Amino acid sequence: MNMKIAIQGIKGSNHHQVARDCFGDGADLIECMSFDALVDALLQRDADTGIMAIENSIAGSIIPNYALIYQNGLHIVGEHYLNIHHHLMLLPGQTIDDIEEVRSHPMALLQCKAFFSAFPHIKLVEDADTAETAQHIQEQQLKGIAAIAPRVAADLYGLDIVAEDIQTIKNNATRFIIVQTERADVERNEINKASIRFMTDHKRGSLAAMLNVMSDCLMNLTKIQSLPVIQTPWKYAFFVDLTFAEYAHFEKVKTLLNIMSEDFKVLGEYKNARI
Repeated sequence: MNMKIAIQGIKGSNHHQVARDCFGDGADLIECMSFDALVDALLQRDADTGIMAIENSIAGSIIPNYALIYQNGLHIVGEHYLNIHHHLMLLPGQTIDDIEEVRSHPMALLQCKAFFSAFPHIKLVEDADTAETAQHIQEQQLKGIAAIAPRVAADLYGLDIVAEDIQTIKNNATRFIIVQTERADVERNEINKASIRFMTDHKRGSLAAMLNVMSDCLMNLTKIQSLPVIQTPWKYAFFVDLTFAEYAHFEKVKTLLNIMSEDFKVLGEYKNARI
């Protein structure tokens, strides 16, 4: 039986590309139009694994996804970094001079805004999803309408790319996490990254003390994100990503932070994808 992979968006999206990179073309894709729907697919056992974007090198963190992971007891079992390429595509036989309107996700439009300064007559229209826009153009044979989407969308929906890599900032990457409802069975010698969550007391130096423990145990902190605790106004939880050379060092950190912090939880232990 093929693995069922839940992705946010449809085939042709960046999430689809990550699924192909990590699991090949043999997996069955469960298309979800929101991250909440993706989590529901996992919890209801409609999918074995989920792929969620968690941060972008330009736009920053996708903050609601941190809460989704924690509140639904999901486990991060891996990660993948994808270089984002925005391509302008439309029906075959048309050229860039035929374009009257470009539709795409608001973030894609924003990241390509400089390109369209040379085409002031082109109307930019926000849409729900990059790949879904490409699909609609193909299904409805929309002439004069272009999409900004990944190359895989052009391949799937038979569109022509008339301008490649139109994003203003070329070094644009998104980090995706691989999530499941159960912990992954990973060999300890392969684990060199972890995601944790904890809360601290409202005392001077509480967070600094936690950070000192991580440093003393030879942890490299690669990400820290604070989120308010909804039930307790003005109280914050911290989501932290750590890399390390030896799993034993992380075990020591877990023991100490479990004592020193409130509601300490390991969200995932996995292999660092950037090595």
